[in-house]
Amino acid sequence: MKNIEEKYLDLALKEAYKAKEKDEVPVGCVLVKNGKIIAKAHNLKEHKQNALAHAEIIAINKACKKLQSWRLDELTMYVTLEPCPMCAGAILQSRIKKVVYGASDLKYGALGSDSNLFNKNSLNHYPEIIENIKEEECSFLLKDFFKTKRK
Repeated sequence: MKNIEEKYLDLALKEAYKAKEKDEVPVGCVLVKNGKIIAKAHNLKEHKQNALAHAEIIAINKACKKLQSWRLDELTMYVTLEPCPMCAGAILQSRIKKVVYGASDLKYGALGSDSNLFNKNSLNHYPEIIENIKEEECSFLLKDFFKTKRK
């Protein structure tokens, strides 16, 4: 039986596969509040020609609109790849309670792999972080995408 983290990471993976179908870097994100999906998104950077169109940013925007609040302090984010510094900043600004991610990002990961944006004594908000859930599947999807792109 799957635990709750795996259940929602599977939904984030579905979003990542949507990105891959659009020839986008396959990253997916789901925001959940009390067992209810508030927002889903996948990368659309190429499609929108917008550097800000990361799955996490799109999902945060959708959640803010749906909840009519910038405070997302009761939400958990499930994302297939460790958030970059921009997305980690948005997580802090929106006060997301918890982040669960699949694959670590050794190049740009801002939750501990490359840097740790949340490792500051001066912050007034520290989300709980759960890492490497469904890591193998999330990593494979990304590696396969870039392997195909390089051919």
